[in-house]
This record gives sequence, structure tokens and C-alpha cells, in this order.
Amino acid sequence: MSGALGATGFPEQAVRARARAGTAEVFPPADSYGSRLYGATAREPEDALDELRLVPPVFMPRRLEKLIELGREPSYEDVDLHTTVGGFAAELPLYLSAFGSTRAGSGDLGVAAGRQAARLGIPMVIGENMVPVHGYSRGGDGMRSALLERIAAYTESVADGVGGVVVQQSTEDADSEVWNLLYSDPGTRALRDSGRLGFELKVGQGAKPGLGGMTVVGADEGERLAGQFTVRDLLGERGRLLRCATPGTFTEEIVRQQLRFMRNNFPLARTWVKFHPGRDIARAAATAWAAGADAVTVDGAEGGTGWAPRVFLDQVGLPLGECLRRIGPPAGDLLATGRIWEGGRAVRALALGATAVGLGRAALLAVDEDPREGLVRLARALALETRLLVSAVGKYRVADLDPEDLWSPNAPAPAPPPLEAPAPATPPAGSRTAGTPAAGTTPLRPPPVRPAAAGATSVRGRA
Repeated sequence: MSGALGATGFPEQAVRARARAGTAEVFPPADSYGSRLYGATAREPEDALDELRLVPPVFMPRRLEKLIELGREPSYEDVDLHTTVGGFAAELPLYLSAFGSTRAGSGDLGVAAGRQAARLGIPMVIGENMVPVHGYSRGGDGMRSALLERIAAYTESVADGVGGVVVQQSTEDADSEVWNLLYSDPGTRALRDSGRLGFELKVGQGAKPGLGGMTVVGADEGERLAGQFTVRDLLGERGRLLRCATPGTFTEEIVRQQLRFMRNNFPLARTWVKFHPGRDIARAAATAWAAGADAVTVDGAEGGTGWAPRVFLDQVGLPLGECLRRIGPPAGDLLATGRIWEGGRAVRALALGATAVGLGRAALLAVDEDPREGLVRLARALALETRLLVSAVGKYRVADLDPEDLWSPNAPAPAPPPLEAPAPATPPAGSRTAGTPAAGTTPLRPPPVRPAAAGATSVRGRA
């Protein structure tokens, strides 16, 4: 544990506990069994997505289908979490969210996170501005650049046939021709030729919608980067400068043309696009899918970042749950990120249409706690919760989840479905129907109601 990394407003200690203990943190302490009772707690929801509850039905036809398939009663262990994430086979409905050129994500923690994501068999996204800030070197001089170091760590640890690496490109990255460099690099050829290399067009991010990336740099680095970025003395500390990237300019036609360019110029690479939580997110996602995007990433306003103006963190952008609600049933792979760290929030996002969810701050905290196993343990705890929850609603694939599995306290109660009356049975010949006295018998009648004695009290009138 380094403990050097903090995450204000995020359940840091809960994530670190999972990075240490893994699936044990899904349950109360085992030594409390028999001496403590448990029930619902007064949990305050963080946002509208947390406010939703998963609601298992009473009747479960898909569980019956699974029972017939297996020849036995199914359990949570029969839930299949394998899926396809933006064109990549994945062992879990997870991916490692983009860490860009910020200090927290571009150093040793980013390498450790990539290595563990590879072991988990999930895709990894590498964020913007890695090349403009850290350069591009294949290691011929003994020093490999930060971008290629992360890709190499992932490639060395991933099994055949699963996972993939996706690299973002922003305006400054385009000037550095990042995608061209990677597509022709011998070090990424194995990923490219096996269909496990992808490029992501970054339109925006959740923590600061409408702005470009921001970092804090020293005076020397600021002078070096001033030709590519806006560098200003705004932080009030000597020797610390604000470095700002441009957000880029996008319209529907520009997005369509960019995606067409990506597909034509890099035909072996998967094509992703990442949007910030804008009010027209449904239209943006539909535009990308129609243009052939393999995946659309939606970064909710709860998404994390290495640096941003405070006013943006709490006051700008749609929450993730509202983004998913506006998009509705997706026309392609929909990837969701924003404060994901445990199975409940993940499954609610999946039920609202997401194909997979991304781990950002949670992943960095986990590898900060344990650089060798922290992310693996965190993901295994999340996977266990996901299996438990998906099986609880009577389903055995995450793709079968839908909004019917959720309840919102703000939604009106649904009208009860009409019950189908059973067809009346046809009495056999010579029999009598119920209520018809047999010949020669006297029909039963209810006993007469006698008036109550004076001073007596009826049951209905009793207090």
C-alpha cells in the first residue's frame, strides 16, 4: 500500500478494503455470524442511479429455462458474465477506463492497472495527450515512453482471444499522429492483427463537460508544452502552472466524418467514441452508432478526473443514470462510467442498457492499495455481486437485464396485470355442478342472523 493517492467524495476506504480482502468484503465480517443481526440501513443515495432498487419478480420463467437446460436447480454461479465489449471478447462486463496524461494515471499505477486488467481479460482504454506530454519512444535507447510501457505491460499479461487496448485521441494527439504511430508500430502488431487494437475519438468527459484535459505542470515542463497547449499561471503557487488542452469542435457531420475516417484508415482497429454527459446525448449516441462505431462510451457527470475546476465537479453535466434514461434501448454497444466501484451500481447501469461499465478512480485506488492484486480482488468482488444480483432477478446473462428489473421511488406504481380466469371445467355426464342439490335433497341455506342480546358487543364494533 502506498496510500499516496486520495479520492475526495469517493468511497475510497471501501474500495481499498476490497483491494485487500476481495470477495470477503461482499459480506459482513464472518466472525460476527451468530452474534449480530443485519437488515436494511438508511442508505442515502448519491444520485438517481443509486436511488433505483433491483426488484426480483416472484415468477421466474428464465430460471425455469435454466433449470431445464442444466437438469438441476440453477445457482448464482451459473450466471455467465462473458460478453463482447466494443468488439472485444471480455471475461467480465467491465473495462479499464481511460487514464490520460495526468500524474496519477500515467506512471507506475497506470502500468500496474493495465497488467491486472489483462489478467482479468477485460479491455483497457488509454487516455488522451500521452504522446504530446510524454513523447513516443519504442525503447531503442533503453527508455520506452509511458504510452508504450502501458501497452507492453498489458500485452505481456493478457491471454489469447480476450481483451484489447483502446487508445484515445484528442486534438493535440491528432497533431502528433498518435493513431498512425500505433497502427504501424511493430510493438502493437500482435494486438492489431488479432483484432484487439482500438481507437477512441474523445469528444468529452464527465468531470468537465465541454472542456479539454487539464493538468498541473512545473515551470520547465510548462515552457516545453506551451507550443501545443495553453499554459497559464492561475494556481497561486510559484512554479505550478495550469496546462489546458482544447476540447475540439464537433457537430453531427464532423462526428460522422471522423468515424468514417477512422474506419477507412485503420480497418483492423475497433472504433470507439466517448461523449461527455451532454443534454443531447441520445442524439450523439445515435449518430455514432449510425456511422459505424463499435462502441459509444458515456461518461456521467459523476466521472473522475485528475484535475478540474471545482465548479464543474458538482454543477455541470447530466448524471449517468439520466444519460442512460435518455438514450433508452441502445442501437449498439453502450459503455458507461461514472462512480462505478461495486456490483449494485454496475448492475443498475447494465439494466438500463449498458453493455459494460468502466472502472476509473476505483481501479487506481485498488492498485495504489496493492499494485499486484488490488484491481483483481476489486473486480472479483464486483463480479460476485453481479452474479448474485443477476440470478436474484431470475436471469443468467447480463444481456438479459432490462429496466423492468428496476424500481424508482419516483415512478408511479404499475397497474396490476389482469388475471386470466381459468376455463370452467365441463362436468361429466350424469354429474351435477357445484351448488346444485342432488335430487331428493334439501339445499343448504345460511343460518338465520339473530339480533344481539341487550348489552352485547359485536366483533366489528369491538375496539
